[in-house]
Amino acid sequence: MEKLIVFTKRAKRQKKKIVLVTGVFDLLHQEHKSFLIKAKTAGDVLIVGIESDKRVKKIKGTHRPVHNERERLQQLVFLPQVDLAFVLPEKFSTTQDHLALLKLIRPQVLAVSSHTPYLESKRQLMAQVGGEVRVVYQQRPSVSTTQILSKPTT
Repeated sequence: MEKLIVFTKRAKRQKKKIVLVTGVFDLLHQEHKSFLIKAKTAGDVLIVGIESDKRVKKIKGTHRPVHNERERLQQLVFLPQVDLAFVLPEKFSTTQDHLALLKLIRPQVLAVSSHTPYLESKRQLMAQVGGEVRVVYQQRPSVSTTQILSKPTT
């Protein structure tokens, strides 16, 4: 978290518009990349928070993640549009947990895709830190890690 704090303080000093994205980003596929490209256009710097391995297992099931959090971070930091990637806290399931992170980062934009759950709750949280939720990408449900994993291998 230290790197995240230093990075966001510097971005604020430089008057950069911070965009935050959160998610699992397990098998990094074209939908992820397209979403991140769109998210980056919403500001100057893009910060990506990924779910911890423990939380992914809780959310997606014991067979996930395919790639551990270290591998998922490495995949993301090599993308030119990602300025910083970090692992979200393991305690990240309540509104208070989300608000604490938002207060730490203070992004101007929380970028989401069209299938994002709890949109109204996220809007309320972002309003508390002076930011906005912006739907930046229309998701194609036919392309997802779950869909990729469910296809038989040849």
